Amino acid sequence: MAHSTKKLGMMFTASAWVLAFLVMALAFSKILDSQNNPNQSVSTLQTGEFQEVVLTRNRSGHYVFDGEVNRQQVTFLVDTGATTTAIPAQMQHRLGIEAGPATPVSTANGVTTAYLTRLDQLAIGDIELYDVNATIIAGMAVDEILLGMNVLKHFELVQRGDQLIIRQYR
Repeated sequence: MAHSTKKLGMMFTASAWVLAFLVMALAFSKILDSQNNPNQSVSTLQTGEFQEVVLTRNRSGHYVFDGEVNRQQVTFLVDTGATTTAIPAQMQHRLGIEAGPATPVSTANGVTTAYLTRLDQLAIGDIELYDVNATIIAGMAVDEILLGMNVLKHFELVQRGDQLIIRQYR
């Protein structure tokens, strides 16, 4: 009897260690996610004159945030070097967008083919744009949409320290 009790105790101890490691791994994963995307919950300041969103820079120096495309939650990366908002091809069906005509584009990885498309809706916090030009790019190995200058041109952008203020005047 003592032998089976000892075995049972060892099983409980091992189970507790496994559970503790799983909890620590989940917590560490959550910490890493928040360091990559410190703007997972974007709030909008609204006045009679303008509405604005304030983003915090991540550890890599980029502005990554959660927003919407066609009422679906997505993650954006602000890319002032992108002429047009670029969507990884693997997101196309989830977002319900159709690929239009093919066009060559020059990216940081060289020349590739992009497919022109239009987004019914794009949201940064409570700020919404409609009927937005975008491109679908095969081979983009990221899960973030590159928010390009075709969208950013509609806003006043102010960078101060580790923050980017995106302001839309009424």
